[in-house]
Amino acid sequence: MPRRDGALAMRLLAACLAPFLLLALAGCSNAPGEGGTGEPPSPLLYELASADGTVEGWMVGTIHALPPDTEWRTPEIGRVTSAADFLIVEVAGLGDDAAIARTFATLSSTPGLPPLAQRVPPGLAAPLAALLDRGRLAPDSFAATETWAAAIALARVDAVGDPAYGVDRALIADFTGRPVRELEGAAAQLAIFDRLPELQQRAMLAAVVRESETEGGRRDPERLQRAWLAGDEATIDASTHEGILADAQVREALLVARNRRWADAVAAVLKDAPRPLIAVGAAHLAGPDGLAALLAARGYRVRRLP
Repeated sequence: MPRRDGALAMRLLAACLAPFLLLALAGCSNAPGEGGTGEPPSPLLYELASADGTVEGWMVGTIHALPPDTEWRTPEIGRVTSAADFLIVEVAGLGDDAAIARTFATLSSTPGLPPLAQRVPPGLAAPLAALLDRGRLAPDSFAATETWAAAIALARVDAVGDPAYGVDRALIADFTGRPVRELEGAAAQLAIFDRLPELQQRAMLAAVVRESETEGGRRDPERLQRAWLAGDEATIDASTHEGILADAQVREALLVARNRRWADAVAAVLKDAPRPLIAVGAAHLAGPDGLAALLAARGYRVRRLP
């Protein structure tokens, strides 16, 4: 079925062109202001200052896929974007689609894997079939696709937001002519998924299938987009304990351990004179495991900006 095989290829390509953030936060349906609260945008934005109050840099929580024409920029985001000397993102080379796609294909392919239906609990067979049907994907298309990659691909089935309009890409474009550094890079980021034990990969897949049929998933795809746009830290933090991140080992690998590594890297950068804007998925900033709390514990003054 060439048409469905082509759909799978496009789904996998779209998945690997955007940093992960969280499966739930990567998918959006309507643009803000279309059926939303009408409130002005206020994504998570923080000022980072040393103990004596000297501003050392800023952090903004991003979302990696949005509908076109989404209005998310605020005056403060504009101000710090202009004031920062350089940008730090999760993956700097988002424009090199071909290279990222090659890396994804290499890491995600293993011949002779079990059918996808055998990689989820029996009770999820019907929701899985429905999700595949909505994505116009043949079940046997995943015969050589590792479970983590199948989970990412299927998470994109109900997502309307486009990685081309993600905040990361927009900020990278804003810093044309200024340095852009990365915390991980595409290969290292995808390798985190690839290193997950199969049990945790299957937990990811099962969570994606379950969420596709729950009120928190496909039936309300705007919920976490609204939280991101409003800078609703409590809801964003709560999302880091749901879905695929309800599994403790998956959460540790995909979120908590990365936050600790990033806090080390950011603290080292903040010691130097040039001031960065650090732009990472909003879920990495929120809650007691987030970068804001980790940097505050290191003695930085972390202040939320409007």
